[in-house]
Amino acid sequence: MKALVLSGGTGTRLRPLTHSMPKQLMPVAGRPILLHCLDNIRAIGITEVGIVVGEHAEAIEAAVGDGSALGLDITYLRQEAPLGLAHCVLLARDFLGADDFVLYLGDNVLVPGIAEAAADFRRRRPAAQLMLAKVADPRAYGVAELESDGRIRALVEKPRQPRSDLAVIGVYFFTPAVHAAVRATTPSDRGELEITDAIGRLLHTGQRVVGAEYAGYWKDAGSPDDLLESNRVLLAAVRAEVRGTVDRATALHGPVVIEEGAVVTRSQLTGPVVIGAGSRVNGSTVGPHVTLGRECLLQDAGISDSIVLDGVSIQGVRGLSGSLIGRSATVRTAGPAHRRLIIGDHCRAEVAA
Repeated sequence: MKALVLSGGTGTRLRPLTHSMPKQLMPVAGRPILLHCLDNIRAIGITEVGIVVGEHAEAIEAAVGDGSALGLDITYLRQEAPLGLAHCVLLARDFLGADDFVLYLGDNVLVPGIAEAAADFRRRRPAAQLMLAKVADPRAYGVAELESDGRIRALVEKPRQPRSDLAVIGVYFFTPAVHAAVRATTPSDRGELEITDAIGRLLHTGQRVVGAEYAGYWKDAGSPDDLLESNRVLLAAVRAEVRGTVDRATALHGPVVIEEGAVVTRSQLTGPVVIGAGSRVNGSTVGPHVTLGRECLLQDAGISDSIVLDGVSIQGVRGLSGSLIGRSATVRTAGPAHRRLIIGDHCRAEVAA
C-alpha cells in the first residue's frame, strides 16, 4: 500500500501568510501540518509516499527532504496548476502502479490518526473507502448518503439542500479500480477533475464504495481559527522537554517544550507551550497553547493561544491572544498616544477601542 499526499493548494483563506509559504507548512504544536500527516501515514505501515507539489515545491522539499528522517521514501510529483484531486491521481499513475493507496490532503489534521480506518480498508478492501465527519453546514462540503450497511448510496458536492450531515473529509482509501474511473472523468464546471466525480463513476459501474464516520478530531486547517484550534488539540499531546536554557527566575507550569538553543529568562511559561530552537524569551508570560517558532524574540511580552512563526520579534506588548503572526514580523509598542500599523494585503488587525 502506498500514500499520495496533496500539498499543492494555494491556501487563499490564509493570505497573506500563504503568499510566501504553503499552508501545509504552517506550524501546529511546533511542526508543520504536513509532517503530522506523514506521521499518521507512517503509523499505518506505509513507507512509499508520493507528494504532489505546486508553486511552493522548493519549500515543501526543503521541509520534508527525501523522507529518510521520517522513516519514509518520498517521491515528488509536480502539478503545474491546481486541476483537481482526481488530476493528482492521474498524475501519480506510474508512481501508484497496481497498489492500493491512501489519498491524503496535506492540510488536514486528524487526531489520533487513521489506523482504524486503514485496518478496516485492508480487511474489507472496497474499491473506495471514504472517511466522513458530521458538520454543521454540509452545503460547504462533499456530502455522503449512506445505506444501513455503510455503503455509499450517493455522493453530492456542495448540495443546496443536503440530505445528510456527513461530509467527506480529506482522507480516501482506494484500490487500483479508481484509475479507470479517473481516466473516464471529465473536467467540472470549474475546470477541475473532481475526485467526487471519479467516485461517482465507481458507484455507477457497481463498484463497492463505503464510508464510515471518523470518531476522532478532524479539521481542514485552512483558516486562522482552524489553525489555532488544531494547535490547541495537538499541543494537548506534548510532553515537557527542556533542551534549551532556563534560568532560576523562570517558572514552568505544565507541559513546556524548550528546543535546543532557546534561552528563557525571568519569565512564566504555562503549558502546553513549544518554544522553538534559538528563540529568546525574557520577562514574558507565555501560554497556554502557544507555538513559538525558531529564532524569535519575546521581550516583556505576554501571549497565549497563538501561533508565532520563525523570526518574529514581540517587544513590550502584552495581552496577545488568538493571534497568528507571520515570519519575521515585528510587534512592539509605539508610545501611549499612538497606534501605528504597517499591514500588508489581506491582513486583519484587532486593536482595543
